[in-house]
Amino acid sequence: MGCSKWRAAFNFGLLKAQSRLPVFLTMILIFTYLFYSLNGYCDSLPRPVFDRRSRNEVAPQGALGAHSASPLREQLEKGASLSGNISIANSFGSKKFPQAIIIGVKKGGTRALLEFLRIHPDVRAVGAEPHFFDRVYDKGLEWYRNLMPRTLEGQITMEKTPSYFITKEAPRRVLSMSRHTKLIVVVRDPVTRAVSDYTQTLSKSPGLPTFQNLAFRNVTAGLIDTSWSAVRIGLYAKHLENWLRYFPLSHFLFVSGERLVTDPAGEMGRVQDFLGLKRVVSDKHFYFNQTKGFPCLKKPEGSSRPRCLGKSKGRPHPQIPSEVLLRLRDFYRPFNLKFYQMTGHNFGWT
Repeated sequence: MGCSKWRAAFNFGLLKAQSRLPVFLTMILIFTYLFYSLNGYCDSLPRPVFDRRSRNEVAPQGALGAHSASPLREQLEKGASLSGNISIANSFGSKKFPQAIIIGVKKGGTRALLEFLRIHPDVRAVGAEPHFFDRVYDKGLEWYRNLMPRTLEGQITMEKTPSYFITKEAPRRVLSMSRHTKLIVVVRDPVTRAVSDYTQTLSKSPGLPTFQNLAFRNVTAGLIDTSWSAVRIGLYAKHLENWLRYFPLSHFLFVSGERLVTDPAGEMGRVQDFLGLKRVVSDKHFYFNQTKGFPCLKKPEGSSRPRCLGKSKGRPHPQIPSEVLLRLRDFYRPFNLKFYQMTGHNFGWT
């Protein structure tokens, strides 16, 4: 009797254990699945990148959103200083001082040149004019470097501020940044350039005196007023003399503003060679806009229309008396000839 009870209890316990075994095995399988799933998810997350030079932890590209306000993003935007020419290094690239600067001249075609250059995959440029070397130099070089876009190895950093060419202190300041900086000057017939300069100012200040009243100290005597900036900028030889005190002529490229209109691909070829770039920007990128009177960039892939410069470019010039223009040409002639001699290039301004 006792053995029967014991056997019955044993069989009941065995049956109960057998009924729990599938549940137990199922739970083991579920936990195993969850473990490997979570492990694989963690492995797929972006890992921090460490810059060997600075040992600073830098977030990967996918981890920083466009509107992130994390402390790390704020540190990147402020620009933690590193030695040498690199200020911020991460998976986006590095912020560097510009290796090339378009230093002049106003109303010569500098904006067109910069926009044409930005087609090139190896060129990264600041959009707005920084005016660092002429207006805000006291902010310091680190502040200036932090304005630059990040570049990858093999890319060059550029900026343009046309007023550098006529600023006395600019050459010395650029030299203190780097003696290897390449300098591009876009020049244009100084008479046409002066009229274009006046046209731009007139559009902002309709009550401006006439061109001839501003250009001459005495209209009757024909004395030119070189204190007027529209006239003074066109004295290219005098401005170049100042720059040549600090940089050799081999550091300069003088781009013809006229050829940039009539033969943009040819002039861009010279610019790309000077910068040590492969000739990527070519005829296939341009078409001539008859309305504006200068070349525009053809429609890029994925865009619904071609890209031309803004409405401020290609304004019709006011009528200037021919005798005023002739006197200005006579005034500029000796300065132009000297500029041709200094640069070794005849721009044909007659």
